[in-house]
Amino acid sequence: MGMDDKLRNAAQDAKGKVKEGTGKVTDDERLEAEGKGDQMASDVKQAGEKVKDAFKH
Repeated sequence: MGMDDKLRNAAQDAKGKVKEGTGKVTDDERLEAEGKGDQMASDVKQAGEKVKDAFKH
């Protein structure tokens, strides 16, 4: 996994956590769900990158 991919995934995860937290505080279910979705997308991307890395070695 390249460093730029790791940084993008970490940024997307952090953005998702902020959205989720903001949604909880403001009682905005849509924003909370969007944040959870961003976090899940980041997790899927990270898993895919790990699989690609495993086949490179």
